[in-house]
Amino acid sequence: MIERHWKGIAKPEEADNYIRHLQTKTFPHLSSLAGFIKASIGKRPVGNGVEFLIVTTWDSLESIKQFAGENIAIANVPPEARAMMLEFDPLVSHYEIIPLT
Repeated sequence: MIERHWKGIAKPEEADNYIRHLQTKTFPHLSSLAGFIKASIGKRPVGNGVEFLIVTTWDSLESIKQFAGENIAIANVPPEARAMMLEFDPLVSHYEIIPLT
């Protein structure tokens, strides 16, 4: 399994709207893709806004391409979400999940 990690800082007044965007648009779309397993939202206040850590779990790097395109290192942030952000990571990180023994 692979985890895909991305961070962005939302405008304080847009934080709830961003969560709603994820819950009503992004995550339902991901759920329709083969190989998608789950997603989570981490949130914390930071100096100028609200930082979000979005973690999605996939069965393989190949599965991620359905969502991210051929270059899976580039963040997929639609214009609607970009408008809510003060800043965001242009790249994502991928981690192989090692099962506990």
